[in-house]
Parts: sequence; structure tokens; C-alpha cells
Amino acid sequence: MAELTTRRVGLLVTCLVDLIRPSVGFAAAKLLQDAGCIVEVPPQSCCGQPAFNSGDRATAQDIARQVIEGFASCDYVVAPSGSCASMLKVHYPELFRGDPNWQPRADACAEKTYELVSFLVDVCGINRVTARLEGTATYHDSCSGLRELGVHDQPRRLLATVEGLQLAEMRDANVCCGFGGTFCVKYPEISNAIVGKKAAAIAATGADLLLAGDLGCLMNMAGKLQRKGSGIKARHVAEVLAGMTDEPAIGTLARAPAGSKR
Repeated sequence: MAELTTRRVGLLVTCLVDLIRPSVGFAAAKLLQDAGCIVEVPPQSCCGQPAFNSGDRATAQDIARQVIEGFASCDYVVAPSGSCASMLKVHYPELFRGDPNWQPRADACAEKTYELVSFLVDVCGINRVTARLEGTATYHDSCSGLRELGVHDQPRRLLATVEGLQLAEMRDANVCCGFGGTFCVKYPEISNAIVGKKAAAIAATGADLLLAGDLGCLMNMAGKLQRKGSGIKARHVAEVLAGMTDEPAIGTLARAPAGSKR
């Protein structure tokens, strides 16, 4: 493992962060730099997850090759998204299983890939932050981060050190929000029913802020809360941990994913 002062981290910004919420990328970079990392942002596009989830393995492989090559020189690949990090760590090796040229490279990429908060806690040893935010927050565990990467305690551990912030656990925090990437487009009625239950669980906590580590989940939940007239706002956990909360909350900007209903 590289020494603390020489960790070269390639930041996988993710499509949604780049296009919808760039402040999450800047917050991620700040957190990594504060942890003593050298942050690089190689040329990048999608991680290939939408194609992979839709069964288009050929396109997913083409995209994966670009990502693997783009981040080859980095000591680590870190993403402020459990689903994108999981794509690299869990599904890239699956995509190239048996390929003598690309399987070793996919395995190497997977080995050095982490979700942002997990990397800060599990690799960098960060156990507290200096951020401050008054309010009560509840945290949603995104499916890929929780089930495929084991991200659960790490964000809560750091959020507990944010001065002025109280945490209120919601019922079924580990249950899907109904986004699921292309799932909400293919199955809008089911997606809407799921996010409706999630919105009710969020509101029941009495929290004024919803946090999560995946922007897709946050947009889906924030959109539902907004359409129900709720005043609960949503932010990516990185923004809070980095103390970068000047941007309007996601709930003030969110639109429903395609196919979603009131």
C-alpha cells in the first residue's frame, strides 16, 4: 500500500455528479486532499453501468477498457458513488472473466477501487471531520454501496463528528429507494411505490436533511419529497463532511427521473 504522503488518487467523478451536481466532485476532492492524497482527475466519461444493467455487455466492455486505461497510473480509484465504485470493483472483473489480456487489468482496477467515504475511513484512517452544520439528518444506505461494498458504518462514523448535526435513523434505511438506474424508467409504477414508502420513512424521522452517498438515489428521493410538498432537503454526504453546503440543497433543484409519477 502506498504511503500516506504519496497516495495518488484518481477521482472518478461520475456522470450524474459531472452533469447535475459538480459540487459533490469538488467536495470529494477536498476531502481526499485533506486526507493527504494527491488527487488526479483523468479524462473520463461513464463507468458503463447503464449499458451493463441493460444487458449490453459489448458497450459496457468498451467503456470499461477506457476507464481501466485512464486510471491505470493511479494508486487508487475513488468515486463519490457506491454504484459506480461497485461497477468497477465487482462487475469489471465479471465483464472480462476468462479474457487473458483484460481480466488481469480489470482485477487490478477492482483491487484499488473504493467508494469515497469507505476510502477515507478504511484506507486513510480518517475518524473525524472539522465540518459544522446545524440540523437533524437521516441517512439512506444505497443498495450497491451497502450490499456490494459494505458501506454502512463509515458515513455514520464521520457524520457523528460534524459539529451541530444530529443523526436520526429512518425505518428501513437499507431498503431500496426505487431508483435503480434504468429500473425507474422500465418499471415506473413499481419505482414510484417504492420511493413513496421511502419518502414516508424519511418524513417520520423528523429530520430536515436527507443524506446519502449516491446522487441518483438522492435525486429520486428528493424529487418525491418535493412533489409531496415536503420541506426536507437532500445533500450528498460528501458536501456535508467537507463543509461545502453553500450550494442549494438537492431538494430545491430535483426533478423526477423519467417515468416517475406523483
